[in-house]
Amino acid sequence: MIKMKNIRQTKINIHRDSWVEINIENLAHNAREIRKNVPPDTKLLAVVKADSYGMGSVMLAPTLLASGFDMLGVASIDEGVDLRNAKISCDILVLGAVPVWAVESAVNFNLSIAIFSKAHLAACKNAYERTGIKPKVHIKLDTGMNRIGVSYEDAVDFIKEAQAADYLNLQGIFTHFANAENREKTQLQINKWNTILSQVNTDGLLLHIQNTVGTMCYEIPKSNMRRVGIALYGLWTDMPDDKGFRPDLKPVMSLKGRIVNIHTAKNGEGVSYGHTFIAKGDRTIATIPIGYADGVSRCLSNKIFATLNGKQIPQVGNITMDQMMFDITGVEAEIGDVITLIDEKNTIDKWAEILGTINYELICRLKVRLPRVYTR
Repeated sequence: MIKMKNIRQTKINIHRDSWVEINIENLAHNAREIRKNVPPDTKLLAVVKADSYGMGSVMLAPTLLASGFDMLGVASIDEGVDLRNAKISCDILVLGAVPVWAVESAVNFNLSIAIFSKAHLAACKNAYERTGIKPKVHIKLDTGMNRIGVSYEDAVDFIKEAQAADYLNLQGIFTHFANAENREKTQLQINKWNTILSQVNTDGLLLHIQNTVGTMCYEIPKSNMRRVGIALYGLWTDMPDDKGFRPDLKPVMSLKGRIVNIHTAKNGEGVSYGHTFIAKGDRTIATIPIGYADGVSRCLSNKIFATLNGKQIPQVGNITMDQMMFDITGVEAEIGDVITLIDEKNTIDKWAEILGTINYELICRLKVRLPRVYTR
């Protein structure tokens, strides 16, 4: 069992010497930093999909709501139900496509859903007739993402039809930037957004187009709510060259493992499968119980560093399913000491650069089987 000070633990019993550590105070700091740079009359939706990017939405939602955010955004009804079962009572919007057969479940759990098709309208009408409760909906527009949403050409008619439907509780209209880092392409989406909204009555509706980058880099008059995701967790995404405001973000997540073995690899000996690392001189090797089954890609083998007792140490040998090794030669250490793989120096962004991907993908991978430990 991991013993640490100032721990706010999950209900999970921790029986591994490896874990993801979540700093709730840093999360609150980031939320406040973002809130203070947004007009006070503008609402904020915290994106907690994919279990708060793998960090635990049930544990983090209360802090986000207490730190200036008004709503939560999830990817699916199941994610919303998890929050409701945890007694989270704020407005929750399902940002992704909801199957028509699941609309009634959204109604029963008081979830708002994105709608963008005639089939959605029919399902909402059926749910209202069965429950007597008007489904809460936000109309999703496709202004250039080409993923989901009402097409630009059909948007005005669809909005008017939804506004006339006595079986709907229409709460908002939204769209999503495809290239928020590119001002020219984003402006094309903004132009479509403005054109659509100029032809319909938007009184009393939540209008949201800005995502995380949009929140920091674009001021859009026809918008009264913003959706923020990755920045809440202390991570950045691509920004325009002429950046907008940059809040003082603090890292929320770190990845740690305790040393379970220390031994010497003698000169010329190989380490791990395939001997992709060969000791030059006698090297002190430490093993921790974290591997690719925990979400750390095998393609990072021999390419990343970690921190041990204030010293940078290289990972050596192929990362295996459940374990990996580090060269700790010259560092005073003993079994049970903590090696930190992700921190302010050794960031998930460096991993993403090595792998040719984005930090979003990598932090979501780390939720596979690593327990979460919450600290302040």
